[in-house]
Amino acid sequence: MKNSWKKYRRGGLVAKKFEKLEKYAKETIEESQLPKTLPLIPLRNGMVVFPHTVVPIHVAREKSLEALEKSLENYQQFIFITTQKDPKIEDPTFEQINSVGTISRILQVARMPDGSYRVLIEGLQRARAYEVVETEPMIVKLEILTTKYKFTKKLEALVRSVMENFSKYASYTQRYSQETLSAVAEIDDPDKLADFIASLLFVPFEKRQALLEEVHPTKRLEMLLEILSHENEILELENELNNKVRKKIEESQKEYFLREKLKAISEELGEKNPEVAELRKKIEQTALPEYVRQKAIMELERLEKTPPYSAEATVIRTYLDWILNLPWNTTTEDNEDMTKARKVLEASHYGLEEAKERILEFLAVRKRSKSVRAPILCLVGPPGVGKTSLGKAVADALNRKFVRMSLGGLRDEAEIKGHRRTYVGAMPGRIIQLIRTAQTKNPVMLLDEIDKLAISFQGDPAAALLEVLDPEQNKEFVDHYLEIPFDLSQVLFITTANTTHTIPPALLDRMEVIELGSYTEEEKIVIAKDYILPKIMKEMSVSPDQLKIDKKVIRKVISDYTKEAGVRQLTRNLEKLVRKVVLQLEEGAEKVEIKPKDLSKYLGVERFYNELVLSEPEVGAVNGLAWTEYGGTVLIVEALLMPGKGQLILTGRLGEVMKESARIALSVARAFCGEKYKEIFEQNDLHINLPEGAVPKDGPSAGVTMATAIISCVTARKVRNDVAMTGELTLRGRVLAVGGIKEKILAAYRNGIKKVLIPKANEKELVKIPQQVLKKLEIVLVETIDQVVEEACL
Repeated sequence: MKNSWKKYRRGGLVAKKFEKLEKYAKETIEESQLPKTLPLIPLRNGMVVFPHTVVPIHVAREKSLEALEKSLENYQQFIFITTQKDPKIEDPTFEQINSVGTISRILQVARMPDGSYRVLIEGLQRARAYEVVETEPMIVKLEILTTKYKFTKKLEALVRSVMENFSKYASYTQRYSQETLSAVAEIDDPDKLADFIASLLFVPFEKRQALLEEVHPTKRLEMLLEILSHENEILELENELNNKVRKKIEESQKEYFLREKLKAISEELGEKNPEVAELRKKIEQTALPEYVRQKAIMELERLEKTPPYSAEATVIRTYLDWILNLPWNTTTEDNEDMTKARKVLEASHYGLEEAKERILEFLAVRKRSKSVRAPILCLVGPPGVGKTSLGKAVADALNRKFVRMSLGGLRDEAEIKGHRRTYVGAMPGRIIQLIRTAQTKNPVMLLDEIDKLAISFQGDPAAALLEVLDPEQNKEFVDHYLEIPFDLSQVLFITTANTTHTIPPALLDRMEVIELGSYTEEEKIVIAKDYILPKIMKEMSVSPDQLKIDKKVIRKVISDYTKEAGVRQLTRNLEKLVRKVVLQLEEGAEKVEIKPKDLSKYLGVERFYNELVLSEPEVGAVNGLAWTEYGGTVLIVEALLMPGKGQLILTGRLGEVMKESARIALSVARAFCGEKYKEIFEQNDLHINLPEGAVPKDGPSAGVTMATAIISCVTARKVRNDVAMTGELTLRGRVLAVGGIKEKILAAYRNGIKKVLIPKANEKELVKIPQQVLKKLEIVLVETIDQVVEEACL
C-alpha cells in the first residue's frame, strides 16, 4: 500500500488533481508590478524584515498607523518597511532612517487591547528610498534593488558551507523546530536561502541591517558564513563550560550517593542519626495531645527515610520545629480578683465604662464557670479614643499575654490560615505565629482595623476569619501548614474598627459590638492631666517640680490646636510642649511654668477656629450635623435663589442618597410654603451647596437641614446661627431617626452651638450623652418640618 502511494505521487496524479492550486502557489509578483512610491513604516525594536519571509510586526505610533491605513486604501496593501538608526527617537526624520529596506505586502491586521495593531507582512523585494513625497505619513520614492548572478561551483560550495554551519549553529542553540530546519534544507535558490537564514539568526541589529543592504547573494552568503563561524566558535566554548559544570554536578551527586551508602552502613551497624534521636527524645518529653504526637512521629519516620541534604528533609525539620514549639497545653492563670482587675482598667483608661464593665462581667462569669467560652469583643469608635490600648489593658487586668495583629489592607487569606507545605518557603498563618510568640494558648489577641480588610484574587481574608472568630468552630481551627487542629477557644479575641458598615455581616454577627464614643472637652482635660501628661513627663524624665501646666493651658490646647473625637492629636501636642520644656531645662532653666498666653510660643499659631462660620443669623444658611468615621462635625448647608426655570442645582460632591434627600427637601419646602410662594419656585433655580467640595458627603440625615435652608431662602426668613440640626425627612414632612446622635451632639457642643434639633425617635439615645454636655445645650426633639422651622427661623 505504501509503495503504491509513492507511485501515485510520482505519476503526477496529485499535481494534476490540484493543478490550479499548484500554479497559484508558484506565482510571484514581478518586479514591474511593485509600486515605486509607497508609505514607509520605520521599525525601532532591532527587527529587520528580509525578502522571502513572513513576519509579524507591532504598529503603535500614530504616523505608522496612518501609513498602514494609506497602504490598505491606495497601494494595494504594499508598504515599505525599514529601520530607524536610533531606536530612542519617537518621530524620526528621513535622514534618521536607514534608506535600504524591504517592499512588503500586508497579509493580516489584528487590533490589540491597548489600541495598537499586530500586522502580518510578507517581505517581497529589497529597495532603497531616495526621495520623500509626503511627510504625514511619510511616503517615499523607491529604487528596487536587484542583481543578476550565475550558479557557479564557488556559489554551490558557499551554499553548502553556510547550510552546514547553520546546522551546527542550530544544534548548539536548540532554538529551531524540525519544520524550520526542513524548510531551510528544501530551499534551492541561493538568494532566498541567504535571506531566510539571515532572518533566523540572533545577531546584533547592525549585522542584520548589513545583510539586508548587501544585494548580491554571493557576498551575502560570505557574510553569513563569517557570522556563523564566529557564533559557532563562541557556542562551542559555552558548550565546553556547560560540560565542566555538569561534571561538577555529577561529582556532587556521587558524594550524595556515597553519603547515602555510609548512612546505610551505619544503620547496619546499629548506629542511629543523632538529629532524629534528639527529635524523638523531644517528642517524648513534650506534653502533646495524642493526635499531635502521632503526627509528629509519622513525620519523624519520614525524616529518617529522607536523604539528609534534600529539600524535603529541610521542610520536615521546619514542620517538626513548629509542632514541638507550639503551646498545645500551656495556659496562664487568669486573675480572679475583681477589685484588682477593676483598678488596672481604671488606671489605664478614663471613661469607656461600657467596655470595662463587659470585661469585668466576663471575668466574674469565668471565675464561677471554667467552661464558659471567651467572648469576641469588637470595639467600635473614632480614631484615638483608646481602642487598641484598651486591648493591652484587658490583658494586664486578666494577667494574660498580649499579642496584636493589624488587619488593615490585608488581602491574602493565607496570612490568616497559612500556606500548604507544598509551596516553597511555606509558613503557618499569622494566628498560629502569634500563638507561638505568646507561648500560651489563652492570650488576649487584638485584631486591629477589622473594618479595613480587602478582597483580592488571592482570596477573602474576612471569610478565613470566620473560622477563627466563630466559637463553634475555633475549638478545632486547622491551619493549612499544620494540617492538624489547634484549640483557639480559650483565646480572648478583641477586634477594633472605626465603623461597622464595612465589616462583612457574617463576621459582624460573630462579634459583640461595644461602641466607644467621642470624648467631651472635660473628659479630655482629665485624660490629659491624669494620664497623658504624667506618662510623657515620665518618659522624658521631667519631674512635677520642673514643669507646671495650668488646667486652662490644657483646655486651650484642646480647643485651639486639636479638633478630634479621640486624644491622639492632643497627645502629640503635649509631647511637643514637653519637648520644648526639656530643651529649656537643658539650657539652664530650673523650673518652667506655662500659661495660656505662652502657647503660641510653644505650639505655634492656633490651628483651628470655630467651624461655625455663621457669626450672625443669615438667610439660606443652616448649621447641619454630620457623622464621620473620625467623629461628628458641623456642616453648613447653603441655599441660593437665582432667575431660572425651577431647576435644582446641587454641589459639594454629594452622594446619591444625599441628592435624593435634597429632592425630597425641595418638595417638602414647596408644600410648606404653599401657593403664596409658588411663582418664586417656578421662576427661579434653587442652588444648594455644602462647602468643602473636595470631601465626599452622603446619607439621609441632612434632609431637615436642606429643607430649612430652602424655606429660609424662599421666605427670606433668617436662620439662627446658634442652632444646629439633623434628621431624615419624609415626603410628608415627618422627621425620622438618624445614626451617630452622640457624635453629632458632641460636635455641636465643641463648636459653640446653643440649641440642637434632633428627631423625636432618637430621644432614647440621650442617655449616652454626658451630663455636662446636656447642661450646656438645649436639646429640642422634633417630629415635623413645621417644628424645625419654628425653632430655627427668626
